[in-house]
Amino acid sequence: MKFSTWVCGSTTPFAYFSSSGTMRLLSFALLSAFVPSPALACACGCGVFDVGTAAMIQTQPGGMIYVEDDYQDQNQNWIGSHAAPAANNTDKEIETNFGGVGLDYNFNREWGMSVKIPYWLRTFRTDIGTPGSPDIQTYRHNALGDVRLLGTYTGFSPDMSTGLALGVKLATGDWTYPNFDRDTSIGTGTTDLLLGGYHLGTISAEHHTRWFVEALFQRAFNSREGYRPGNETDAAAGLIYDGFQLGQSATLAALMQVIGSNRLHDSGVNADPPNSGYQRVLLSPGLEADLGKWKLYADAEFRVYHYANAAPSVATQGTQGQLVATTLFKFIVSYSL
Repeated sequence: MKFSTWVCGSTTPFAYFSSSGTMRLLSFALLSAFVPSPALACACGCGVFDVGTAAMIQTQPGGMIYVEDDYQDQNQNWIGSHAAPAANNTDKEIETNFGGVGLDYNFNREWGMSVKIPYWLRTFRTDIGTPGSPDIQTYRHNALGDVRLLGTYTGFSPDMSTGLALGVKLATGDWTYPNFDRDTSIGTGTTDLLLGGYHLGTISAEHHTRWFVEALFQRAFNSREGYRPGNETDAAAGLIYDGFQLGQSATLAALMQVIGSNRLHDSGVNADPPNSGYQRVLLSPGLEADLGKWKLYADAEFRVYHYANAAPSVATQGTQGQLVATTLFKFIVSYSL
């Protein structure tokens, strides 16, 4: 299975672990989503790309290289659990393509590694005028994102159906572009801990039906120039049906998953703590075509519930609310080595 590992969008496979270990790790990850802790990463709200590629699990030693493109258009202001007037928020739109390349390699049935090199293209529209005299400016920037490195352990079960991963997000992404706020920048400027795991189970081998759960936790080790991203937990659970035949040798798998995210407030003098952090639930159908060495994966993630932290009023903070996207999209092309 693959775990996306972008700083706001990416993919890397996670190792496997026993059923008891799975329950312990998943319990930790889910509790992390609801227990307060200081701050949170990627204020653009794209950490959701970090989970939800269960159809692309690797179940044998070997490698895979891939290209990924994720997309979201945050164009709706949100306060609490409902839409809010666009005039309350000085930011008007954040449109992003989260591209990148990666390598996943399992040395044997116990150990593996993942490297993800992201590259973002972002358009940011914001009002730099004064009250009553709006001046909406558009800024576009593309740059290398924060590289992610993960070590994986897959020795808990012979079928490699469970996994555990530990790694870091490096501060390689650009966080100095002058026209982006720190919570809008392509890089956070921080080095972060990554901890995740998943389990893939079988409901009916005869009827090609499986289930899965996965989770990823991210926490910054440090702050950078007055900004520390908040902790984030993303988790997914769903069903996979892989009984569709495409010609003589290709197959098609369909999946339906529920994705939950919890982000806490950013912190620091260059952060906007009141208007950062959220909880959300997404419903995501997806398809994966297995063409032998090539695999194609795509899904769409529809917002079911979203709660966005917000300042008490525009008067107290100068801006109120967070920009959210109604739908997110993920596409991956991979090749087995």
